[in-house]
Amino acid sequence: MIERYTDALVRELEFVHGELNPETVFFGGGTPSILNLRQWQRILKAMERLALLGAAEWTIECNPATVSLDKCKLWREHGVNRVSMGVQSFDDGLLEKLGRIHTREQVFKSFDILRRGGFENINIDLMFAIPGQTLEVWRATLAEALALGTGHLSCYEVIYEEDTPLFAQLQAGEFTVNEDLASEMFEALIETATARGFAQYEVANFAKGGVGDSELPRYACRHNVNYWRGSEYFGLGPSAAGYVNGVRTKNWSNTTFYCEQLEKGQRAIESSETLPPLRRAGETAAFGLRMTAGWPWQLFQNATGYDLRTHWRDEIESLIHQGWAVQDEVRFQLTPTGLRFADAAAEMFLR
Repeated sequence: MIERYTDALVRELEFVHGELNPETVFFGGGTPSILNLRQWQRILKAMERLALLGAAEWTIECNPATVSLDKCKLWREHGVNRVSMGVQSFDDGLLEKLGRIHTREQVFKSFDILRRGGFENINIDLMFAIPGQTLEVWRATLAEALALGTGHLSCYEVIYEEDTPLFAQLQAGEFTVNEDLASEMFEALIETATARGFAQYEVANFAKGGVGDSELPRYACRHNVNYWRGSEYFGLGPSAAGYVNGVRTKNWSNTTFYCEQLEKGQRAIESSETLPPLRRAGETAAFGLRMTAGWPWQLFQNATGYDLRTHWRDEIESLIHQGWAVQDEVRFQLTPTGLRFADAAAEMFLR
């Protein structure tokens, strides 16, 4: 199936290559590092043939159990310059509870391999508010992640998806969700990261490198900023979503069906919709508020054609009244409290 998927992905690249000249590339969601060396060579050679190399930022997500020096060298040779490693925790008991296939020891080995493979820009993904995780364990996790010398941290509160063991345990009453502890962990994250020179540039993302004219630290993930600022992107692979020329697309999720469509010589798009301008602008407003810089008034108008102060005046006033947001002549942005509840704030802007 992996061989078949690799061939299908190459076919999809062949369909779209004439429409794009990528500024950023992101292989991830799932674990692309599970592909073997030969499969990676097939994809990368196709990208070279189709003139899709040379992106300013190219990220590959990896699991600490599936990293090798040979893969790192191959990636670097083709222009990959950023790796995002799904660590989640340094506690073996919590990793087992999350159903992760790697161990604490593999995290350290993999990070060393990535450095030896030539990667300077490495992100570490962590989770907090995991059942059984104490504030002390979380602080220790942060300390170990920072001691590795990473330039970027992505830290997410655990989500209980319906088809996971954690959700079943929650439903069975084996543990309860402690919102106060989750808030304490989030505060500890901000305090620890900023004390070590990391800038919080988005709700869950912290990067080193200072903040320049772009309002982004050097190691900020440009690819994700593109999403939050409402720009265009192509999505390739099963389940992948894209947004190009005002049209949102979603590929089929079933991998077999995805492959079958491309083998028939057609795109594997399950659905597409053209978003009305105001609805699209509302989504752009909502996503962009996740960034600590918020929305500069002029930048939002340039991006959407709408004035945030006119079409969302009541929502802005409500958030300011709650203490969740502030505004000045230049921008509108969430406060630290507002960022903790960014999803609730963002919903108010959807149309």
